[in-house]
Amino acid sequence: MTGMKDYIFIIFGLSLYGAGFSAFILPHEIVIGGLSGVGTLVYFATNGVIPVAVTQYACNILLLFFAYRIVGKTFVLRTIFGATVISLAIGVFEAIFMRLGHPLIPDMSMSAILGAILCGLGIGLTFVHNGSSGGTDIVAAMVSKVSNVSIGRTMIFCDMIIVTCSIFLPFDGSLEQRIEARVPLIVYGWVVTFIIAYMTDMVINTNRQAIQFIIFSSKWSEIADRINQEAHRGVTVVDGEGWYTKKKVKVLMVWCRKIESVMIFRIIKSIDDKAFITQANCNGVYGKGFDTMHVKMKKQ
Repeated sequence: MTGMKDYIFIIFGLSLYGAGFSAFILPHEIVIGGLSGVGTLVYFATNGVIPVAVTQYACNILLLFFAYRIVGKTFVLRTIFGATVISLAIGVFEAIFMRLGHPLIPDMSMSAILGAILCGLGIGLTFVHNGSSGGTDIVAAMVSKVSNVSIGRTMIFCDMIIVTCSIFLPFDGSLEQRIEARVPLIVYGWVVTFIIAYMTDMVINTNRQAIQFIIFSSKWSEIADRINQEAHRGVTVVDGEGWYTKKKVKVLMVWCRKIESVMIFRIIKSIDDKAFITQANCNGVYGKGFDTMHVKMKKQ
């Protein structure tokens, strides 16, 4: 269940996306993937008459209407919230930055990269806190329910098509001039889309990254108690034997989030600054207190 803290981060993340898209990507007429890209196509095709946010929200509602029976009520309700917030954010920032009449950062490359980073951070925060921005997520969710095609592959395919469609936007000139003018923007759109995806994955994976501690100390009991009480993490005690000294020892094994590792070190040092410790990164820890396994089981 999504709590108040999650809703706050979802709103912040989607607002960050809206700011990055409206301030640094849209003014350069770069079409990106997702329904933001569809909205951009309609915006420039109508010479700015129909705002990006309006098209994006209308398409989200239409997709959710068709997806309701396939993806379920919970997914739809969660996505409606995200789609509403992201459309409001884009609508507000679009009105602010497009009114300037010129890009905030004149250099297209720097502007596109900065916008992509902000968009990726925003979407990553949203996903980490169990939110959804809608768009091609809905299409991917529907496809994954009825076929074996992966969600990532479906999203990439949809995004590539949306970006490529920018070549058909109104243009005064010959076919050669159209290609010469539009192809660089299409390339920018592909690059921005992939940077957004990369940043999103980086935020998600950083949040999931865990640390494994193996602790050797004569004060193992006190360390284990303090870790339980202060860090609120479980401790596994394993019997061991030092082969050189032939002495029995107790070995503590602890798993925690990366941001919690400093607290674990402080607890150990305050009790036994001569403790022997090993630390290793874990790409994922699943189970109580950590992540839930999302694995699609094979049909019997």
